[in-house]
Amino acid sequence: MSKTALVLCTGNSCRSIMAEALINHLCKGAVHAVSAGSHPAGFVHPQSLATLGRHAVAVDTPRSKSWDEFANQQFDFVITVCDEAAREPCPAFGGAARRLHWSTADPAKLTGSADEIQAAFDSAFDSLKQRIEEEFL
Repeated sequence: MSKTALVLCTGNSCRSIMAEALINHLCKGAVHAVSAGSHPAGFVHPQSLATLGRHAVAVDTPRSKSWDEFANQQFDFVITVCDEAAREPCPAFGGAARRLHWSTADPAKLTGSADEIQAAFDSAFDSLKQRIEEEFL
């Protein structure tokens, strides 16, 4: 039976979406991830999808959603990827989830040239990938 992970962020449009896709891609079924946000943006950042695509990471149909959808569900891991979400009071997630915090800079907040923004998304992607490899592989 595979383990389960819930990846949390504030907006669930960028970092948590990338982490969810990366966990599902790299762990090949050993860990199944979903993601959510404390204040969902209501959209998935197009640069997140473009970054995943550049790195050949498939995504199903990601959507920005509230962590309330997963309240009282059991997870093996609850992972926060932004400092704001880590400080907020979370809903109760059942079971004895191992809580992890992977502080990751928000590339969606960066302004600059297209190359600078792409580099910020790639940096977030690389940081998340490294954390996933260290924790799960």
